[in-house]
Amino acid sequence: MTDASLTKAIDSQTHSVWQQLYRSQPFWVTVAAIGLCVVLSWAGTNSRGEQVFFTAQNFNNVALNFSFIGIIAIGMTAVIITAGIDLSVGSVMGLSGIATGLTLTSGYGVEAGIAAGLLTALACGLVNGFLISYVGLSPFVVTLGMLSICRSLALVVSNNKMFYEFGPDEDLFVSIGGGSYFGIANSLVLMLILTIFLGFMLNYTAWGRHLYAIGSNENAATMTGVPVKSVKMSAYLFCSLTAGMSAIMIVGWMGSVTNALGMIYELRVIASAVIGGADLMGGVGSAYGALIGSFLVELIRNGLLMAGVDPYWQGTFVGLFIIFAVALEKIRSHRSS
Repeated sequence: MTDASLTKAIDSQTHSVWQQLYRSQPFWVTVAAIGLCVVLSWAGTNSRGEQVFFTAQNFNNVALNFSFIGIIAIGMTAVIITAGIDLSVGSVMGLSGIATGLTLTSGYGVEAGIAAGLLTALACGLVNGFLISYVGLSPFVVTLGMLSICRSLALVVSNNKMFYEFGPDEDLFVSIGGGSYFGIANSLVLMLILTIFLGFMLNYTAWGRHLYAIGSNENAATMTGVPVKSVKMSAYLFCSLTAGMSAIMIVGWMGSVTNALGMIYELRVIASAVIGGADLMGGVGSAYGALIGSFLVELIRNGLLMAGVDPYWQGTFVGLFIIFAVALEKIRSHRSS
């Protein structure tokens, strides 16, 4: 190959990479997040001209809040890639948190408490996955029913009480949820690990390829030998497991738990995944998209709070961003086709 042809090949490849990046929704979400940070740093000052956005305390708050959502958004992305949805994650989070709190309050060790929370979440995911994958029920109907069931069970099991005395391992448990590793919050570390894990699984394993195949065309995936039922089941199990993980981290961080834990989280989680580029029609989504989508949603929430906007308006803005993200994806898909 001559130097000229080699240069042409490199230029062509570089152009292709930039073209793919330009068409990528996570790329533009990243640009939007950076732009919003710039705007908030300029506008985020108090009456004395002191910075309130670019402070260690505010950054820590943003990191914590977006990591709790981001952990579940990673699991939700796997489900959405299969053209499914899980509306129960907030309630699963609440029930898992209650299971963990009740176990610790009863005098059991931190290992038992964490196991109780994760097993509760997995049980919910198992029911969701079985009814959707093997019985063939609608993901919307099944997970909507599970949302109600888990929230009701959280009320029954907790007897509408708060758990805050976590037994002999209370300090250890609180340090897991509220501690840090080299100055980085443990929940943020967990989210980054899960992002890397899902990114690897989606890009370099048969499981990831199967998820995309199912979401793109389930019938075609079945005919080509993809184990559709078991793969879909695993996606819902993974999603519920991330809800349980997030519950454990947030309960440890707060040092208490009530049956209201995770209320309306499903909206923010779905918004994060969709804004990050996951297509509700299936076949599209990425681990990084879930992460940056969660970050942007939290930046918006943080900016609204600093602007003095009534917290009750947050749901309105999140809903508008979901509609905008879905519309943007439709426009992008139409142009690509």
